[in-house]
Amino acid sequence: MDDRGGSFVAVRRISQGQCHSSSAEIVAGSTAWLGRGLSCVCAQGRESDPRPSFDLTPIQEECLQSIQSRIDVPYDSSIPEHQDALKALWDTAFPEEKLHGLISEQWKEMGWQGKDPSTDFRGGGFISLENLLFFARNFPKSFQDLLRKQEGDRSVWEYPFAVAGVNITFMLIQMLDLEADKPRTLVGATFLKFLAENESAFDLLYCITFKLMDHQWLAMRASYMDFNTVMKSTRRQLEKELLLEDITRLEDVPSYRLLSK
Repeated sequence: MDDRGGSFVAVRRISQGQCHSSSAEIVAGSTAWLGRGLSCVCAQGRESDPRPSFDLTPIQEECLQSIQSRIDVPYDSSIPEHQDALKALWDTAFPEEKLHGLISEQWKEMGWQGKDPSTDFRGGGFISLENLLFFARNFPKSFQDLLRKQEGDRSVWEYPFAVAGVNITFMLIQMLDLEADKPRTLVGATFLKFLAENESAFDLLYCITFKLMDHQWLAMRASYMDFNTVMKSTRRQLEKELLLEDITRLEDVPSYRLLSK
């Protein structure tokens, strides 16, 4: 994700428990969610910091290469598989509403910045779409609760759901140092142990993180200008939980209990 300019989208809540355009107002601003805004959240290390590396087992090396191959795939709207995944995301999110096209004003209802979601995948790639789809299929109640902002005392100006999801994918890639040849942080090395046991560990951690982020959002009584602060807090909490001594699988992480199927 580069330091490009752009615009963010905030969702103004009009009524509780609805996500469609009849109940939300889309507002554009001058600060990028996918660019300057998130870069300062994820690039937390300093050049002077020691960067140890951790030796991997052959299985862990294979798992790291597999997740890296997923990360390297950009979203391409000309590829049928990518088109189908995007359609599947809509159908899962809004089964009661027919999608009129891959480029449509309807996408704003999900929290994309414009009518073409492909422009928002630049920061996260195809894996960010896979993460959203995994969340929708495996934890449908939590997915719908976050999509429609159904839990808690919500802000008048809410974070856009889909764009926040892409941000979370990117944050996790940075936090876990998944683009390095070997993990250079203890949390990255710890995650690869989970990944060696569960090939869906990254997708599962994404779901945990999204729900944790919303939990932090509500606890901090945040509004859209607080998004980066909430993401920093989410990252710190997640790192602490992943390094707890009694964690042997992601389902043991305390924040996993926030999820509902």
